[in-house]
Amino acid sequence: MKLSMLLWMASVLPSNLADQTCLATTVYLEARSEPTIGQYAVAEVALRRRDRGVWGANVCDVVSAPRQFAITTTPQSFEISDLTAWTKAWKIAGDSINNWSLPKSERLVYVPQADHFATVAVSPTWSARRPVRTIGDHAFYAVN
Repeated sequence: MKLSMLLWMASVLPSNLADQTCLATTVYLEARSEPTIGQYAVAEVALRRRDRGVWGANVCDVVSAPRQFAITTTPQSFEISDLTAWTKAWKIAGDSINNWSLPKSERLVYVPQADHFATVAVSPTWSARRPVRTIGDHAFYAVN
């Protein structure tokens, strides 16, 4: 399935399914080759940003904010072709949304306070602080 089709589907789905679709797409694009915990961490960053409200009021708005996540930097013609990775990303997105709906004291947190991440191969200007945690090829940062 093409990225453009997934994003169109998210625009017409009920909000809970739209959020899971956008989050699964983000996990797939950003971290499908990363360890499972790294995929959960990517989802956590998006959900934390949603809660803070700076980047958008729902998951789709957050991950579609310009140049913040791979959804906006990947060509719309990109093919989501690895069904196993997509199924895993869908499960991680659903698990993460359910986890994030719990009271803060009950949530499983992988990257405390992290609201940004980058591959360890780059050093973005906003990454002046030490990472909260490095998982696989991603470093997670608490910037805001």
